[in-house]
Amino acid sequence: YQCEIHGLTLFCLITLAKSQGRVVVENYPSFFLPSLLKFKQKTWTFTSPSQSQVPSPKSQGPVPSTSPHTIPCPWPLRVSSDLNTIPTSKRDRREMGSLEEERSLLEDGLIQDETNGLYTGDGSVDITGKPVLKQSTGNWRACPFILGTECCERLAFYGISTNLVTYLTHKLHEGNVSAARNVTTWSGTCYLTPLIGAVLADAYWGRYWTIAIFSTIYFIGMCTLTISASVPALKPPQCVDSVCPSASPAQYGVFFFGLYLIALGTGGIKPCVSSFGADQFDDTDSRERVKKGSFFNWFYFSINIGALVSSTLIVWVQDNAGWGLGFGIPALFMGIAIVSFFSGTPLYRFQKPGGSPLTRMCQVLVASFRKWNLDVPRDSSLLYETQDKGSAIKGSRKLEHSDELNCLDKAAVISETETKTGDFSNPWRICTVTQVEELKILIRMFPIWATGIVFSAVYAQMATMFVEQGMMMDTSVGSFTIPPASLSSFDVISVIFWVPIYDRFIVPIARKFTGKERGFSELQRMGIGLFLSVLCMSAAAVVEMKRLQLATELGLVDKEVAVPLSIFWQIPQYFLLGAAEIFTFIGQLEFFYDQSPDAMRSLCSALSLLTTSLGNYLSSLILTVVTYFTTQGGKAGWIPDNLNEGHLDYFFWLLAGLSLLNMLVYIVCAKRYKKKKAS
Repeated sequence: YQCEIHGLTLFCLITLAKSQGRVVVENYPSFFLPSLLKFKQKTWTFTSPSQSQVPSPKSQGPVPSTSPHTIPCPWPLRVSSDLNTIPTSKRDRREMGSLEEERSLLEDGLIQDETNGLYTGDGSVDITGKPVLKQSTGNWRACPFILGTECCERLAFYGISTNLVTYLTHKLHEGNVSAARNVTTWSGTCYLTPLIGAVLADAYWGRYWTIAIFSTIYFIGMCTLTISASVPALKPPQCVDSVCPSASPAQYGVFFFGLYLIALGTGGIKPCVSSFGADQFDDTDSRERVKKGSFFNWFYFSINIGALVSSTLIVWVQDNAGWGLGFGIPALFMGIAIVSFFSGTPLYRFQKPGGSPLTRMCQVLVASFRKWNLDVPRDSSLLYETQDKGSAIKGSRKLEHSDELNCLDKAAVISETETKTGDFSNPWRICTVTQVEELKILIRMFPIWATGIVFSAVYAQMATMFVEQGMMMDTSVGSFTIPPASLSSFDVISVIFWVPIYDRFIVPIARKFTGKERGFSELQRMGIGLFLSVLCMSAAAVVEMKRLQLATELGLVDKEVAVPLSIFWQIPQYFLLGAAEIFTFIGQLEFFYDQSPDAMRSLCSALSLLTTSLGNYLSSLILTVVTYFTTQGGKAGWIPDNLNEGHLDYFFWLLAGLSLLNMLVYIVCAKRYKKKKAS
């Protein structure tokens, strides 16, 4: 029974199935398979056509020969009364078998999904590993749980970090430079540990379980920190007549143990939550792809809602009601974040881990080195790639070949030995084009990634030097005293103000002029943010110049007292920094998710966070170098404990100059960047 006439052939096959209960179908085109599988009563045995026989309509050549395979029938025969009706649509197929049965066939690769919106096209599955239905999973219906998790987790994190420098100076009795260095070092570690979480998520556990496990570690760290601030024996005595006893090694040990458990815990959450949220939108669906861009805006919005509560309510509690309660409330919200995350499990879409990205990169380097003496063919189609529609890497689409970094293409060159033996199984000797392109993409992203480090050094000043500057200003409003760290709420208010404005007004207007679905490209968005960072540091320098001028005029230089200049003069620098965040950090989230290889998205999100880590370390390095050189000869230096004797404005001008230079380098790199092409 040859598959020559679609309707007639199916009719004959059905008749045979009813009379014999078993049929052998020869020479069937691949597009028949979905229909044939739905007309099984007992068992069908399918034999693929030979090389000379019927071609598949989706390819230019015959379907390769395979050995016959037997498929058991999971449901009874149901035949349309119209014998010429061909049940190829999913609606027709649902009448012949349940969705669960079709999901199992999809999972086993026996039928192909169609692009009519029933299933996701990006390979996402549910928590049991089965293909997911679009109408009941993912999209915005899953996002409230993810956004709620991020909001509560950020409230917990900023509830610790925002006022941490105050706790170190007032409760553990550290100096300004030492406290600032400890805060930036810890913050840097918080953005370094995501590399650990990213590798585990992409290679082994997946994003969901990585978030779940590291959240538990995070919560333990929060509880430890709360105990450290609550138990009198775990903190030094209060100052008496300006004599402030230092914390003992044991007291430091307990405090920093809890602090660095938080740093480890956040390493599994930061690189995964944003990517896990973006996973809820199908990359192959244009409507969902546009929504994903909006998701990143609202994701950052939720971060700053948590940060706003931390920088106002939590900071006030810490300064007025005690640090035990002030650290306990963030710990409680971390618990709520964990509950929120698990509550959305039935609605989530999951991407399967694709194996270690670090191993794949090493395989490309080793394979290219082994074939260093081979020439790369001019025709890229001669390079090794799987013939299947999907990539050999789990959870990844194929990547098109690019003409850059051709030395790495040697890893995909097919040698004479491989041609003779037909053995392509050793990735340490030969890699697919997609695997090579993964490494190329990371190398191309490197210059863009590196320019984020200086911006992060600027951002680090909000939790350190901006707070110390505010301590030396007038913090009173009538009878109410404003905690200096609370001024960071204006950074948050700026973000909360700009996110809906940007998402609902600026993007639609920009879209009309640029023709881009997101208004600005990710690279343009980051460039605007870098420019605003220059303005931010300039504003901070001008405020400090005015503060020092008043200190000199009032004879307060030698006195470690606040200058009668309202702390509200800091609002412009916080507001500009918030606007810079909207463009730079959200632009980074989009850029590193969209441009990264599919199976490396957690890793690339971690790399974007790594810029924050290195920015904090850079800030610590600049502080150390500036202090060393400006205190030579017994001078007070730029940043002494009494800021009235120093020149913090010079430090801010230095960062403004570095930011300007960084922006110019970024513009050059952004113009040369070439985007990835996925098939």
